[in-house]
Formats: sequence, structure tokens, C-alpha cells
Amino acid sequence: MGRYVLRRLIATLPVVAVVTIVVFLLLHLAPGDPAAVIAGDNASADEIGRIRTQLGLDRPLPEQFWVWLVRLCHGDLGVSIYSNLPVMRLIGQRIEPTLSLAAGTLVVSVLIAVSLGVIAAVRAGSYVDHVVMLIAILGLSAPVFVVGYLLALLFSVDLEWLPVQGYSPIAAGLRPFLSHLVLPTVALALNFIALIARMTRASMLEVLAQDYIRTAYAKGIGRTQVVTVHALKNASVPIVTTIGIGVALLISGVVITESVFNIPGIGRLVVDAIAKRDYPIIQGVIMVFSGVYVLVNLLVDLSYTLFDPRIRG
Repeated sequence: MGRYVLRRLIATLPVVAVVTIVVFLLLHLAPGDPAAVIAGDNASADEIGRIRTQLGLDRPLPEQFWVWLVRLCHGDLGVSIYSNLPVMRLIGQRIEPTLSLAAGTLVVSVLIAVSLGVIAAVRAGSYVDHVVMLIAILGLSAPVFVVGYLLALLFSVDLEWLPVQGYSPIAAGLRPFLSHLVLPTVALALNFIALIARMTRASMLEVLAQDYIRTAYAKGIGRTQVVTVHALKNASVPIVTTIGIGVALLISGVVITESVFNIPGIGRLVVDAIAKRDYPIIQGVIMVFSGVYVLVNLLVDLSYTLFDPRIRG
């Protein structure tokens, strides 16, 4: 097990290196002169030069990368062009809404999707199975922003049950906190639920067809114990893998959902930064999102040791 963990940790180093280089080059791969784009059409040569100096674009590319890498290792993601505030501070100010939305979506999605997938596999070919698969197909087909607008129109505008947009911090009370997260969480979770439910069903069907499952039934073990203890545990590896892969879908969905419901999170921050061409913020947010995705996939790889005894050996 120790060797497996060490190998997975070492394997993440090239991924982190590639991500770091790509994020750094984002500023330099943008069409035209980034300083001229930031300064605007009516900017003078002096203003463009000042911005180039502020961004360090007047230095050789290797030197720019080294300076950026050293700052990154010290937790410095740069300074916003427009607000003149550290990017890390801006992200810290917006992290609570994003974490609340992402964590709530992840928990709700996994609980509902795994349950639906298991039920569909146990009742394969039945009416219940067809309904679950229909929900999964619709969930994968429906764009997040379309679902978000439809939910807001129905439950906020027509029925007036929930707030249309905005965010209430948990310090302001649990009820307003949850009421502002219900619709965004449902809109974001639909695709995630569909993805995990389909994989859970497929993995469970494969496991339920194994000989040891029939042996367990022959020994008189109840269906609930067979499904939850024997089948679900052995089907967990592809399910957990799908959850890890789906984090990328979750990250991109957070950006869209926060824009639809006007939630002042990191996703909204990066959308505003793109509109203003605030490249340090864009670089910083992409770096944070990429780091989270790499970390989640590392944890997924390490979690295999809990489900597959062969890896522990």
C-alpha cells in the first residue's frame, strides 16, 4: 500500500508541472498584446508600457516564468489589474459561496445518484429501471444554465417559494443560507446525478452477475446485505472514479451556475475578470481550480486502497 501511495504522489508531479506551465502561458497565448488589450483602444503608448511593466511582460519569458513560479510557491497569485488587490485575497473573499455550492452539490449528487443507480440495477428491466435511465438521459442532455433559468422561473418568479438570486452567508442564519442554495444546487446537481447514476447501474449490473453474489443468496443472506455489503463495495472503484472525473464537470458548472443565480463566488469572479481582461485573476482562479481537480483525483486514486484489497498488498 505504501508503494502505491508513493507512486500516485510521484505521478501527480508531472501533471502539476504541465498545469503550471499551461496556466502561465495563458497570458502569452492570448491574441494580441495583453497589455494593449487591458489598456483599451484609446490608451497611449506610455499607458501600455506601464501595464507591460506592471505585469512583467517586458522581461524575458523564462525570467517571467521563474518569478511567477517563486511567487506561486509562496501563495502569491499576483495582483488584480483593476482592483489592485491581491488575487489570493479576492479568491478568499469569494470562497465561501463556491465551497457551499460545490460541497452541497457533491453530497446531494452522490447520495441520490448512487441510490438511484443501485435501485435501477437491482430492478433491471423494470419500470423503475426505465424511469431512472430516462432521468439520467434528461440530466445529461439538459444544459446547466437552461435548468437554472427554468427553476428560477418556476419556483422563484411564479411560485415565489425561493429567492431568485444572491447568496446569504451561513452566519446570517441557516434558513436563508439554505433557501439561497436550493435552486443552484439542484440545477448543478442534475448533470452530476445523471453521470454517477449511469455508472453505478452499469457497475452494479456487472457485479450482481458474478458467481459469488449467487453464492451469497444461496447461503440465505438477505438481499439488502448482499447488495450493500457484497455488491456495492466491489462496484465502488468505477463509481468513485466517475465521481473524481465528474469534478471537472462540477467546476465548470459552478462558474455557469453562479452567473445564472448571481452568486458572488469564485465562478462569478472569473466571469467578471474575463469581461475586464483581468489576466492575473483569470490565471489565479484557473490555477486554484486545476489544483483542486488534481488533488481530488489523487484522493480518488488513494481511495482505491479502501475498496480493492489487491492494491493494499
